[in-house]
Amino acid sequence: MRRTTSRILRGIALVSTLALGATACGSSDDDSDTKAVSAADIKAALDKGGSITVWAWEPTLKTVAADFQKKYPKVKVNLVSERSGDKHYTALSNAISAGKGVPDVAQVEYFALGQYSLTKGLTNLAPYGADKLASKYTPGPWNAVSDGDKVYGLPMDSGPMALFYNKKVFDKYKIAVPTTWDEYLDAARKLHKADPKVYIANDAGDAGFTTSMLWQAGSRPYKVDGTKVGINFDDAGAKKFETVWQKLIDEKLLAPINGWTDDWYKGLGDGSIATLASGAWMPANFETGVPGAKGQWRAAPLPAWTKGDKASAENGGSSLTVPELAKNKELAYAFTEYANSGAGVATRVSEGAFPATKAQLEDPAFQSKKFDYFDGQEANKIFAESAANVASDWSYLPFQQYANSIFNDTVGKAYVSSTTLADGLKAWQDASVKYGEEQGFTIEK
Repeated sequence: MRRTTSRILRGIALVSTLALGATACGSSDDDSDTKAVSAADIKAALDKGGSITVWAWEPTLKTVAADFQKKYPKVKVNLVSERSGDKHYTALSNAISAGKGVPDVAQVEYFALGQYSLTKGLTNLAPYGADKLASKYTPGPWNAVSDGDKVYGLPMDSGPMALFYNKKVFDKYKIAVPTTWDEYLDAARKLHKADPKVYIANDAGDAGFTTSMLWQAGSRPYKVDGTKVGINFDDAGAKKFETVWQKLIDEKLLAPINGWTDDWYKGLGDGSIATLASGAWMPANFETGVPGAKGQWRAAPLPAWTKGDKASAENGGSSLTVPELAKNKELAYAFTEYANSGAGVATRVSEGAFPATKAQLEDPAFQSKKFDYFDGQEANKIFAESAANVASDWSYLPFQQYANSIFNDTVGKAYVSSTTLADGLKAWQDASVKYGEEQGFTIEK
């Protein structure tokens, strides 16, 4: 396995700049040499003090770091928050590969965790007590950070999906809020017929959105067992998604606008984009990015593929991890647990973060929070129910970041040409298989 892993590392470094750790060759395959770290050991480290460096862009961690330092005055937290996305992962991967400059704590999104844990870039936190925290979290996030009896991070937030809709637009055209995706298609047709400038949603092709929709539909395209990987988009769940979304594309019922662009914010603000299926972290972005539409939008449960089904999916979310080359692991774990399982959770939620912890999600005060932006709606009740109905058996590829990078060259063609979604997904599958084989993964046929 070590030889295969080294080959994987070289390939990833060459093709997608993800040099995921020369340390893989020197690590044990089962982490059996990791000694248990007791609560007393961690307390002793906190009493002794020291400094840790945290690489994370999540804004609420600034307050959490300040509070942690007040509670443990001998500990200094150096928070580096300037990078996010690809720049963050490139810097992290390069530091791990070089064996220097590695942070003690690193934010890693759920979809990217596999590529670091596979190559031994992250510390297994189970010996520190993280495995005892499983019951604190909702199924989706915990499944993302754990692998059997190993735990490679603690969930920081989650993105259970909901349907955000412009009530003003739906009321204007007397259209009911859809509860199934078939009803959603009908609503799209009615809206666009009533006003050709109004679209049910925007979608120009997005890997994260597509995988979340497949997740909810019951598709399980990825099977991962270490370096053994299966990739197959030809299942019943994928066909459910393809059938509805192909009609939306063919009938030109989707605004050809990418998310997080000026045109997207404009469409959300002027009513020309009438819905958005997204994660529960979205409300804060409405408030800052579309302030003029305050009071017009509401949240609703994600439409079902089969009427009455409550299955949901995650869209986004991150963990805090402790890299294998961290210099002060006891302090790093103490901060991670404080931020994601301890007092830091309430602080983060109070500043707008959406939790992955059951205690917060089930708290009546959390669920009864009135959102001014949604005209007083208690939207957290919808989000909490969604979180409880996320299936926990979803897997991402250990090279998901690369797979996502080629989405527009494969599935994306379905939005701008005669290529069908089914053909686009098959092309994505084939390209991902080819890449995986080139990097030394064993691809199950």
